[in-house]
Amino acid sequence: MSEMIRLTLPDGSVREMPRGTTGGDVARAIGPGLAKAALAAKVDGEVIDLERPIERDGSLALVTVKDEAEALELVRHDFAHVLAEAVQSLFPGTQITFGPATDDGFYYDLAPVRPFTEEDLPAIEEEMRRIIRADQPLRREVWDRDALIARWREMGETFKAEWAAELPEGEEISVYWSGDTWFDMCRGPHLASTGKLDPQAFKLTRVSGAYWRGDQRNAMLSRIYGTAWLNKKQLDAHLHMLEEAAKRDHRKLGQEMDLFHLQQEAHGSVFWHPKGYMVWRQLEAYMRRAIDGAGYREVKTPQVMDARQWEQSGHWGKYRENMFVIPDEVPNVEDEGPIVSADAEWMALKPMNCPAHVLIFRQGIKSYRDLPLRLYENGCCHRNEPHGALHGLMRVRQFTQDDAHIFCREDQIVDEVRAFCELADRIYKDFGFTYAIKLALRPEKRFGSDAVWDVAEAELREAVAAAGLATPEYGWEEMPGEGAFYAPKLEWHLTDAIGRTWQVGTIQSDRVMPERLDASYVGEDGERHRPVMLHRAIFGSYERFIGILIEHFAGRLPMWLAPVQAVAATIVSDADGYANDVVETLRAAGLRAEADTRNEKINYKVREHSLAKVPHLLVVGKREAEEGTVAIRTLGEERQKVMPLEAAAAWLRSEATPPDLR
Repeated sequence: MSEMIRLTLPDGSVREMPRGTTGGDVARAIGPGLAKAALAAKVDGEVIDLERPIERDGSLALVTVKDEAEALELVRHDFAHVLAEAVQSLFPGTQITFGPATDDGFYYDLAPVRPFTEEDLPAIEEEMRRIIRADQPLRREVWDRDALIARWREMGETFKAEWAAELPEGEEISVYWSGDTWFDMCRGPHLASTGKLDPQAFKLTRVSGAYWRGDQRNAMLSRIYGTAWLNKKQLDAHLHMLEEAAKRDHRKLGQEMDLFHLQQEAHGSVFWHPKGYMVWRQLEAYMRRAIDGAGYREVKTPQVMDARQWEQSGHWGKYRENMFVIPDEVPNVEDEGPIVSADAEWMALKPMNCPAHVLIFRQGIKSYRDLPLRLYENGCCHRNEPHGALHGLMRVRQFTQDDAHIFCREDQIVDEVRAFCELADRIYKDFGFTYAIKLALRPEKRFGSDAVWDVAEAELREAVAAAGLATPEYGWEEMPGEGAFYAPKLEWHLTDAIGRTWQVGTIQSDRVMPERLDASYVGEDGERHRPVMLHRAIFGSYERFIGILIEHFAGRLPMWLAPVQAVAATIVSDADGYANDVVETLRAAGLRAEADTRNEKINYKVREHSLAKVPHLLVVGKREAEEGTVAIRTLGEERQKVMPLEAAAAWLRSEATPPDLR
């Protein structure tokens, strides 16, 4: 075996280095600047510790802060370890468990002597900074499994010992030392030392409970969350975004605007109030205009279907834990005995609409001339989400999808997907969103052959390119392993006013479900053929989309969506009759208007209607009543404008016109 290895660098150059060399060695050989900047090495695409020996030929890249995604993953992982070390230093007897990186930071689950509280966080932060400033080396060791289990037990780390005991017998396990006194079991990689972290680039954010290994039958742990970045500037920007997000929280605004509420009697289901349901109705009307213009046919399908149907579609085997299952029998009403017998047949509330749409497609003989057939449904679905995962409108158990399925021939797929891309583009721009399109590719667990997936993925790529959207401007990206179990999919990720992204729209090219549910059409050759089924949505769900809109606009919905578009508010009681006349005029112009003639001061009324995010307040007093005018105060603007009533009604009506009707 040669004592030298060949490492190909990103610029194509090749360096011959002794076997066992490290990424750090290569960085130092290139120059002191790179040696200082390097955080880790990437060998044949795998990120490893900077000082881990390289034993074979391969490609080598050095990870620096310029490789932001990989650098953030590294530092967040390290911050989690530093957190655990700091906690054990401050609170002896605390046991460690796991601490992964997250999308904006990290958390660590710990078994404390007493539960942690928010008041503990400042002291833990300061201890973390002490460990970082100490610049302790992070050193990797490989241990024999049995020796490590014995060490964990000796240290009283029962959770770590339990986890290590479940790894394959004889397996070598990597641990990482921080200095010479503290270590954790971890695959890595890690930075070379704690000093590579910026001590001002993290903040501990909250404490919560968490069950060991996510099982409520196990011990309750304390989970400490933190946010972590490459530098203080990034941290400050993120904290500012969190402040903005708190102000825009749709749950808080939904209550202030009297839109909806949630309560325990219906976990994960929304009680829509009249104003909130008005927003829903406007969105529904908008979407109906869009899908009618695009050649869809609206349908309505049952809420409950036999379990055998879900078995045939494949959902029963792969999705049953997320389904609400109900017995198909009259429940026992006697005091004794089980409510449901052992002989009950089973049905399920639909978690999605697609199998029912196939059943509609199968009614009657379909010809190739009937395709494409676009079936649309505002379909109410139920999914059995865990209680702890529910979050306002963003994650619910009952939701309504703007769902459609396009049944088409093979030669129609690219044109149909392209047309959908163009439709989605128009709709998102009507709401003022920018977006990125991503292609989610085949997951490990899937139906269908590799050849079928190859074709389906290629068709989606071609369609996006045909629509002119497969460009950096639209954030085009491919995501291996992220597709549905039956099909690859395109995803639309919207960016909101404070820079957060939300995955909403999707289209999936599916050849599996038509096969499983025996959908067919008669081709030009007189033979039976399988249609391709395109699953698609633009809002995703009405609930979540409304939540996103509330947060995007900070409650100040576009006038066409606002549940109350204008309020005529009186200054003096002498103007009450005129205020009612103003409301009648506005309603005659098609506006959603109300009168506020309460015996309250006008400043109180202005504050109250501003909190409710009413777009326009029409202030009227004795003078306005005599002159037939209104003083319009527009939400968010300092100055008011005085206009004749008829002119004001015409202007407000123009402002309230939905974007697709302008």
